[in-house]
Amino acid sequence: MEKLTARHFWKHGKPNANQREKQNCHLCQIRSFATHDAIPITIHNDTDDGAVLNPNFEFIHKSVITDSVPVVEASFRAGCVCADDEDCMYSSCHCLDEIELSDSGQDSDEIMTNPGQDREARRKRKRKKVFAYHSTGAKAGLLRSDMLHSRDAIYECHEGCFCSKDCPNRVVERGRTVPLEIFRTVDRGWGVRCPVDIKKGQFVDRYLGEVITSQQADLRRRESTIARRKDVYLFALDKFTDPNSPNELLRGPPIEVDGEYMSGPTRFINHSCDPNMRIFARVGDHADKHIHDLALFAVRDIPKGEELTFDYVDGLEEMDRDAHDPNRVKDMTKCLCGTAKCRGFLW
Repeated sequence: MEKLTARHFWKHGKPNANQREKQNCHLCQIRSFATHDAIPITIHNDTDDGAVLNPNFEFIHKSVITDSVPVVEASFRAGCVCADDEDCMYSSCHCLDEIELSDSGQDSDEIMTNPGQDREARRKRKRKKVFAYHSTGAKAGLLRSDMLHSRDAIYECHEGCFCSKDCPNRVVERGRTVPLEIFRTVDRGWGVRCPVDIKKGQFVDRYLGEVITSQQADLRRRESTIARRKDVYLFALDKFTDPNSPNELLRGPPIEVDGEYMSGPTRFINHSCDPNMRIFARVGDHADKHIHDLALFAVRDIPKGEELTFDYVDGLEEMDRDAHDPNRVKDMTKCLCGTAKCRGFLW
């Protein structure tokens, strides 16, 4: 690790540096991100095993959609036309029109009318605050508690909207706001921690990778030396998959995100049966629901330096059953999370 770090700092900043070597250098990749100075990604190995990241791995700042994945044409895209950023918190915002009002934990905001008001004011209907986040006080921008304990999708404004980049409903859209450190664990390979405190409900980062078809994902599983190891990096975007959907992009097998050889720091986050984060489906443009984001949020306060974790099989009840079935555990991957709630096996 020290040898690679020294080569980066001594060689890669010079005009005659080997360009291919610079392109493959993990430190060059993460230092090239626009957010590096304010919220850097760092890599540390304080163990004596001498391990370094896989040289075939590449850090990216956004997912790479492969040519085989269908992408909606620009003419079918649409964003909100809210006149004010505050309007993007309410059910009247186009970006939130798929949210069931009865499911929202927010308060109503009724605009009262009277005969003296103008015609436009009288047309305004009762609005309900339905966006996923707290809007005021110290918790502003944090995911609401009722959302944290649900499996609901997060609907946000996006680059196709009229609202500004400061819109309160662009939390995931704006990206990561905390520094992350990839570090070498004693018994579970690489892990991730944060050098600053993270609040309950705070957005941490997206899970990135190559966006591929289900057929490509199955092929990669077959070609992998250990198929179940490959599943650690593959995440199906199946939140909205429905064989009866009027949207043909949601009817077939879901596309998947493969972060094994191309991803961000979240690719190195380890599993825990008692995690401090959860993954949520986040939707921007509704036309792209089949390629929704995988957004990681803290489910409790996380003190600085604590390892970040999420449950790799969150919501898959059959995994819990299999972990207690003596006839199946012999073929399952052993869990090393070490928590009091450990199921004993991953899958």
